[in-house]
Amino acid sequence: MKRHELIVIGAGPAGLSAAIEAKKNGMDVIVFDENQRPGGQLFKQIHKFFGSKEHHAKTRGFIIGQQLLKEAEDLGVRVELDSTVMGIYENKEVTVKQNGEVHHYKGDAIIIATGAAENMIPFKGWNIPGVIGAGAAQTMMNIQGVQPGSKILMVGSGNVGLVVSFQLLQAGCEVAAIIDAAPRVGGYGVHAAKLARTGVPFYLSHTVVEAKGTDRVTGAVIAQVDEHFQPIPGTEKELDVDTICIAVGLTPMSQLASNATCDMELIPQKGGHVALLSEYGETSVEGIYCAGDVAGIEEASSAMIQGRSVASHVSMKAGYLTEDEFESKYQGYQEALGQLRQGMFAPKNKGRNDFTETDEGYPISKTLLAHGYMTEEELSKFPAASYQKAGIHPVIECTQNIPCNPCQDACHFGCIKVGENITRLPAIDEEKKCTGCGLCVASCSGQAIFLVDETYEEGFASVTFPYEFLPMPKIGDKGKAQDRQGKPVCDAEIVGIKKTPIMDKTAVVTMKVPLEYVHAARFYRAEV
Repeated sequence: MKRHELIVIGAGPAGLSAAIEAKKNGMDVIVFDENQRPGGQLFKQIHKFFGSKEHHAKTRGFIIGQQLLKEAEDLGVRVELDSTVMGIYENKEVTVKQNGEVHHYKGDAIIIATGAAENMIPFKGWNIPGVIGAGAAQTMMNIQGVQPGSKILMVGSGNVGLVVSFQLLQAGCEVAAIIDAAPRVGGYGVHAAKLARTGVPFYLSHTVVEAKGTDRVTGAVIAQVDEHFQPIPGTEKELDVDTICIAVGLTPMSQLASNATCDMELIPQKGGHVALLSEYGETSVEGIYCAGDVAGIEEASSAMIQGRSVASHVSMKAGYLTEDEFESKYQGYQEALGQLRQGMFAPKNKGRNDFTETDEGYPISKTLLAHGYMTEEELSKFPAASYQKAGIHPVIECTQNIPCNPCQDACHFGCIKVGENITRLPAIDEEKKCTGCGLCVASCSGQAIFLVDETYEEGFASVTFPYEFLPMPKIGDKGKAQDRQGKPVCDAEIVGIKKTPIMDKTAVVTMKVPLEYVHAARFYRAEV
């Protein structure tokens, strides 16, 4: 039997981060993962992360994954792939299936970082080819380079459903609709808004009742639901789609914790059955810890911080850190986690739908929650979205308390302020002059910042917006400007395109529109 000071199960964001931290502290670490490549969900994620610099804000998930892998390799962390942990037994003995054989390992400590599994929902035809999970769609697009389908129905309006829907558009797919049984959009409003302005419709208080087809999906029947989430007869609508993508939440993969006789509890806010943990992530079985989604569903940023925090406690108990060294590290990690766990989207608020205003007292848009976009009247109540000044200036349509501040860091002239509390709404400093560089536009992880110039040309204004689709428009191209609902509102001409390495593949595109549409035009569609 092979012995290690620390066995980490799972080489995703939490597991790799934990292994790196423990190795830095001097521990003998081995990581097991059943997959053929490490990194977990990070390598499926091509969107930019939220948070602050310490949370890898405005960095794409797969790049964060590459950085983690390099750090692990440079430190000499041993990662065993194609290695399925079958069970955890008395005295922290672990059985692992490798190359068709079962091997036994002994750990002085174990960190379970097995992540989570996608939830599915039963409906007629749910097992027909073409009904897939959002994670599978990401794997096909972002790992294998394959389109999951041509016309897709997304079921679920949480952040996963919204992010994957946008990635489907980037992959050249058509998203026919996003539906959700809940009466309001579950994810960040900025994610919903960037989809709505491309023309993707939202059907809230709707569910899928049938997948049409025999050998493959040829359509989907959706229906409105009542207050008990039951389909209302007579409200059925058939959509012409060839793929149904399910994004209705995740369930912690806590089987190994249960197998290890850890005390378990059903906690819906954490996604299901999870091990009861101390404040340091330790289970009821001494020396066995949980980190990441297996401890409760959160974003990958939280998982990475939590992994390092848990590993620092393991290192202290093993004698590699003094109590003072541990306390200093732990407090830093807790502060970083605390920043991500504020606002209406904090884990403690999961399931709540009673928020009516932001922390600053601004009314939360009912239209945004119901349809994925905001009206000009609603936006006019937010100073950063309605602010007007001669010459070019930012318009920020971020209207929820999301933990994020890259816009503040991006502006070298101090035009945009968030403050120390990263869930505060961004504000504009009227005393500062915008140069029109577009860095704030490119840095915004929610693509919620626009540059507007009402004085661009007599009778015309310019609107600068983020663009992440192919083919890229060219200067001189003419088409239609679309509003926040995705409806064409006026003619538009492309007059500027900026693409620099610092913008990380987010093009900053400027279109010329008639002056009267400057506050409506938010996206561009080329003439066909």
